[in-house]
Amino acid sequence: MVKKVCNILNVILLIILLILACLLIVPNLIGFKSFAVISGSMEPNIHIGSIVYAKPVDYKELKVGDVISFKINDSTMVTHRINSIDEKNNTFITKGDANNTVDGSPVPYQNIVGKVKFIVPFLGYISMNIKTPLGIAMLCGVVAIIIILNFLPDVLEHEEEKDKNKK
Repeated sequence: MVKKVCNILNVILLIILLILACLLIVPNLIGFKSFAVISGSMEPNIHIGSIVYAKPVDYKELKVGDVISFKINDSTMVTHRINSIDEKNNTFITKGDANNTVDGSPVPYQNIVGKVKFIVPFLGYISMNIKTPLGIAMLCGVVAIIIILNFLPDVLEHEEEKDKNKK
């Protein structure tokens, strides 16, 4: 009975880890760029803690209303909606859905990373925290639980055999 419970828990944990790994890794392998959302500027459509997956596209394919991810400097990415297009200056005017005004700086075409194709809520929290000491400790804890679940039934079975032999 203990062996069955441990096996079921082990399979559930492995499936969850596999799904998380697929969501975090596979889209990047097929050409998507992923970004964790850390501000509420796109609420209620894109929540804080979500991951957005942007697919690189030619700027000519983008239109007003599309949600795009773009660089504002080497270390900062933003995901906002295209509010207007300035073809004369080769820029997009963007705006966060929760913001009252358009963004202060136009976005040059070359700063576009991609058009947002899909969003996974809450996965951004994992993505942002997995690289921290606490995140690494939690991942190690999950791996330890999986190992324990693999060996616990054998240990308990061995103890039961010892108890039977003593009687």
